Amino acid sequence: MGQYTLPDLPYDYAALEPAITGEILELHHAKHHAAYVKGSNDTLERLAEARDKGEFGNLVGLEKTYAFNLSGHVLHTIFWQNLSPDGGDRPDGALGDAITEHFGSFESFAKQLTTATSTVQGSGWGVLAWEPLGRRLIVEQIYDHHGNVGMNTTPLLVFDAWEHAYYLQYRNVRPDYVEKLWSLVDWDDVAARYALARGTA
Repeated sequence: MGQYTLPDLPYDYAALEPAITGEILELHHAKHHAAYVKGSNDTLERLAEARDKGEFGNLVGLEKTYAFNLSGHVLHTIFWQNLSPDGGDRPDGALGDAITEHFGSFESFAKQLTTATSTVQGSGWGVLAWEPLGRRLIVEQIYDHHGNVGMNTTPLLVFDAWEHAYYLQYRNVRPDYVEKLWSLVDWDDVAARYALARGTA
């Protein structure tokens, strides 16, 4: 059975400066993301033990722990790939057209995602996602690591709003951190995810 592993970053820890310092990026990746990977693997082992013993008294807690850690692992993996030292600007092509269609303009979309990320209560994420039932792009807030929209949405662009992502650098001014994230967005990565989600890749 496969184990979850911490992915390497596609750039050096210092590559996203000055928007994100190397110190924060290293702590975020090597400590926080690594903890979600370990938590996922450890919880799978505990679930296997419960099955072997036929003892499921702790199943509800184990399922929640597994979902929390695995969702954290998945979201962080997307987050690293969404960012690039050569990022920024705005998308064109099919993704750019879809953003205009579903949000009215790129500016309106950017304001909505910025607000969703900046105002998520407690720890969480702002997300641009594809919703396949309505075949549309949506912005959603994720609390901790769990979404508050439909279960079938596919994340395309994720902005991490947990304090560990920014507090050492931006203190309690989350909007300043979110504004800097826009300068790092790798729109090629987001566009590729959009094409896959729509089934057109």
